[in-house]
Amino acid sequence: MEDKKMIEQLSFEEAMARLEEIVSALEKGEATLDEMLTLYEEGSALMRRAGRLLEQAKRKVEMVKGNDTVPFDGGAQD
Repeated sequence: MEDKKMIEQLSFEEAMARLEEIVSALEKGEATLDEMLTLYEEGSALMRRAGRLLEQAKRKVEMVKGNDTVPFDGGAQD
């Protein structure tokens, strides 16, 4: 999955699942140095993708909170 365009299409959950696979593979220590470097590079790209998605979600939450500036009166009528 090392193609950067493919990584940019992943959802947060997909990126995290692939990242878990990479961490597991690296922890086993069975990969060659070149394979480990490739996995590390892919993992870094996945972390950046996940970070951007989290930041987008944070901005959406802040935007919704910002739009909710009128206090809720519990349905009281004048």
